[in-house]
Amino acid sequence: MEWEKAKTYILIFFVILNVGLGSLMLIENRRYTLTAEQERHIRTVLNQNNISMYTLMHRFPPMRHLDVTGFYYDTDEIISMLFETPDATQRQGDNYIFEDDINRLTISNGFIFFESPQGFRNSNEINPRQVAAGFIRENFPDYVLDSEFVEPEGGVRLIFREMYRGHLVHSNQVEFYITDGGIVQIEMQFGRILGHSGELRMLASPDEALLTFVQRVRHFTQDTPMTIVGMDLVYFQEYLSDQEGGVYHAVPFYRVFTRCSGDRPYLINAFFNVIID
Repeated sequence: MEWEKAKTYILIFFVILNVGLGSLMLIENRRYTLTAEQERHIRTVLNQNNISMYTLMHRFPPMRHLDVTGFYYDTDEIISMLFETPDATQRQGDNYIFEDDINRLTISNGFIFFESPQGFRNSNEINPRQVAAGFIRENFPDYVLDSEFVEPEGGVRLIFREMYRGHLVHSNQVEFYITDGGIVQIEMQFGRILGHSGELRMLASPDEALLTFVQRVRHFTQDTPMTIVGMDLVYFQEYLSDQEGGVYHAVPFYRVFTRCSGDRPYLINAFFNVIID
C-alpha cells in the first residue's frame, strides 16, 4: 500500500517537473523571439524611411563563436583541384602565380583566383552549372549554393558557401563566373572550421539590427525607395589572415539583402550591432 502511494507521489512529481520545465522553455523561447509589437514598430520605422520589407526574422537565440583557421592553403592541393594536368603547371618566379598553356592561378593574401579563358573543364561545351556542382561535390561537400546573380555586363555568378550545423559560414566561399565561354573564373577563400568556442552570447534582435541598417541607408532612400528582399543569420570571419597556424573567430552576422544590392548583402555584427562596409 505504501509503495502504491509512493509511486503515485513520484508520478505527480514528474508531471509537475515536466510542466515546470515546459513553462521555462516557453519563457526562454519567447525571450528570444520578436514580438508582434516589435515587428509593428520596426515596420513603421522602415516605412517612414521609404523602405519596404517582405519577411522579417523572428528568432535570435544566443550563439557562440566559431573557431576557423586562417586562409592558408596547400598549394599542391589547389593546383590538383583546378588544373587538368597539374604536372604541366609552371610557377612564375617566387610568386604564387601558376600557369599552364591556357589557365592561370593566383594565390594572394588568402584569396584564390583562377582564370580559364576557354572554359574550366570544357564548361564551354557542356552545362557549366553541372560542372560547378560537380566541382563542389568533389572538393567541398559541405558547401551549398547560397546565391546567384547576373552581372551588369553579362554573365552569371554562382556562390557556394559552407554550411556548418545549420548556419552558413559567409566567409568560406567558392564563386564561379559563367559566361558564353563557360566557367571563365573561379574565386575561393576558406578556412578550416574547428568548432564552436566560448560562452553563449546574446544577439542584437532583428529589429535592432534593422535600425542600424536604416541609419546606414536612409540618406539613399530619401529619394529612391528600397526593398529588403531577405534577411538571415550567418557566421562571418571579419579579420582575414593567410598565416599558417592562426585561429580566428567567425561570429554571427545578420545579412540584409535588398533589390539594389543583388547578392552583396549588408553585414551587421549580431553581437555588437555594428554594420560593416
